[in-house]
Amino acid sequence: MSYQYVRLVMRSLFLSSLVWVLYACVGKSPDSSMGKVSALAPGSWSATKQAQAGVDGEWVAKFGDSRLNSLVREALVQNRDMRIAAERVFRASEAARVSDATSRPQLNMSADGTRQKSIFVGFPFGGSLLSNTYGVNMAVDWEPDIWGSARAGKSAALAEWQAGGQDYRAARASLAAQVCKAWFALAEANEQVTLAKEALEIRKKTEAAVRERFERNLSEEGGTASQLRLTQTDVASAQADLSGQQGDLEIARRQLELLVGRYPAGKIAARMALPRIPSKPAAGLPSELLLRRPDILAAERRYAATVKRVKEAKLAVFPSFKLTGSKGTNTDALGKILSSDFGVWSIGANIAQPILTGGRVKAEIRTRRSSEREALAMLHKTVLNAFGEVEQALAAEHWLMRREGEIKKALALAKEAATAAEDDFRDGNGDLLTLYTAQTRRIQLASQYAALRHVRLSNRVDLHLALGGGFTVSP
Repeated sequence: MSYQYVRLVMRSLFLSSLVWVLYACVGKSPDSSMGKVSALAPGSWSATKQAQAGVDGEWVAKFGDSRLNSLVREALVQNRDMRIAAERVFRASEAARVSDATSRPQLNMSADGTRQKSIFVGFPFGGSLLSNTYGVNMAVDWEPDIWGSARAGKSAALAEWQAGGQDYRAARASLAAQVCKAWFALAEANEQVTLAKEALEIRKKTEAAVRERFERNLSEEGGTASQLRLTQTDVASAQADLSGQQGDLEIARRQLELLVGRYPAGKIAARMALPRIPSKPAAGLPSELLLRRPDILAAERRYAATVKRVKEAKLAVFPSFKLTGSKGTNTDALGKILSSDFGVWSIGANIAQPILTGGRVKAEIRTRRSSEREALAMLHKTVLNAFGEVEQALAAEHWLMRREGEIKKALALAKEAATAAEDDFRDGNGDLLTLYTAQTRRIQLASQYAALRHVRLSNRVDLHLALGGGFTVSP
């Protein structure tokens, strides 16, 4: 066979390989499987009749705090969980590349050199012989994807990569929500410290008034020893409450620092008070949630990937084809290693058909079908949980707002009652028990009001997160 004929055959093999490579490159992600769960979406939310389209993408900025925006930006860059999530997405993309590479021809080049000495013992043929062998070889190894098994695997890998991207989106939104909640917790802790200090001053003033009456021996006006001990107990208790609130403030500082990727030194500046609660966002339609929430989109992509994995396993029962070709040189002189006069070549083809596999192929198909059913169940679960989170946040929004208004009204009345009780006690017309009760209610309601505003802010964050919209952080 002439060298020119070999070149023609190798060229034909290369061109056919190129055609198959271009065909294999047309790997696409699986079609959407959201129709499997679209029937779960109701026509409207049960907790609200509002159905304005769209989701507020500026919800972080709507809290009106530039320092919060800065902390969210810092966390997205410095938080270690975000780095971990980013690396997982990177690995998924590389896995998709590896899956794509398996269906392409593999081209390898090798060079070798050997110097061998053979020794012969005995007369009359004793002696030794030195021999040199040099060679260079280029080989093509390719298994064409005749049945589409490799394309199914590549499609599954692309879907898994897309799922990882949605996981990353969800992680970003979750981190922004955690930073917001931690910032609000820090602000509430700061308010509680301020309220505890005010409560301590109130108790000290009451203790001073009772002490004055006790020293003047005005037992009939609330100056007995037992009453003095009671007010002293109140002062000590208020001091303990203040220490507890200050401890909570320090913990809140460190939790926020960890979230934004700083060392937990407890030095981050706290907001003096909780921000106002922005207007209620549009909830949109329930069906829009299926196309917006990253965890739902990730679950759908994982289900779509399992469908392709089942197809990949089914196609494994068909015969596989493998083509090989190589060209190179083999000579005993290093200077002739690139000379075509010493060329060697080979062309080969192989076909393999699974016949007896001990049930491995069928077991693999059953395993992947089980994974498909599990992924579909997980998709249903994710969708129902998402609807539940939105409904719960919407319902909580309504009742928390009502409760805040009622506690605000009760706090105003408690302040008036405490002021009146203090005036009566100072004038000698009131008793200590009434004063103590009025002051205690004022202190408790003020603390409850701050805690409830914090709960409302956290629920608002949960609502934005449940609605699944993206977010932007203004500079």
